[in-house]
Amino acid sequence: MADFHGKNLVVTGANGLIGAAICDYLRQRGAKVLGLDKAAGPGCQALDLADAAAIARFGAGIDGAVHGLVNNAAISDPHNSPLADLSLATWQQVLAVNLTAPLLLTQALLPHFAEGASVVNIGSSRALMSEPNSECYAASKGGLVALSHALAISLGAKVRVNCVSPGWIAPDQAELSLADHGQHPVGRVGRGSDIASLVAWLLSEEAGFVTGQHWLADGGMSRKMIYS
Repeated sequence: MADFHGKNLVVTGANGLIGAAICDYLRQRGAKVLGLDKAAGPGCQALDLADAAAIARFGAGIDGAVHGLVNNAAISDPHNSPLADLSLATWQQVLAVNLTAPLLLTQALLPHFAEGASVVNIGSSRALMSEPNSECYAASKGGLVALSHALAISLGAKVRVNCVSPGWIAPDQAELSLADHGQHPVGRVGRGSDIASLVAWLLSEEAGFVTGQHWLADGGMSRKMIYS
C-alpha cells in the first residue's frame, strides 16, 4: 500500500463522486490534499476552472512543493443538445473546463512540482465510445487522453503523466438493477474507490516506471459484445 505521508497533492473536482473518493483515499494514506472545486468546503478551495487568470493566480500562490496533481474536474453531463442545436458557447465552455483547464493547471504548477511528481488526468470511457448528442464531452475527454501522453513526453523524467478513464461509476446508495451490474464482465457497476485506488497507485513511487499511459477502468464493459 502506497504511503503518502509528507506528500502535497492537488485534486480538482474534489466535491464530486470520484473527486471526493480520491481525496478521502489519499488522506487516509497520509497525504496533505488540497481540493479544488466550484464551491469551497472542508479541505476544498473554490476555483473557477473556466477562468484562465484564476488558475494562474492559484499557481502563483502555491507555497512549497507539489508532489501530485489530479485533474478530475469536468462538466460531467455527457449529453449536449441535439447536434443541430449545439451552440458554440456550450462547446467552448465544456472544452474550457474539461480540456483547457488541465493544461493550464499543469502549466501553473510547473515551478512547484517536486522531482518525480505525478499528474493523473481523469478521462472517460466516452473518449472511446459514444451515445448520440455527446460531442462536447466525448471530444473533451478524447483530447484529454491525447494531452496526457503529450505532456508525459514534454515533462520527461521530472513529472510523470497518465490518464485514467472511468466507465460507469455510481454512488453507494444508487438503486441499480441486476441488468445494470450484468453489463459489466466483473459483475458490478463501479465505485468511486475503484478509481481512487488506481489514481493513488499512479501517483505513488510504485508506478515510477509508468508514464504516458491511458488506463481504462470500466469493469470490462467496453470490451463486452452485446447482441439484442
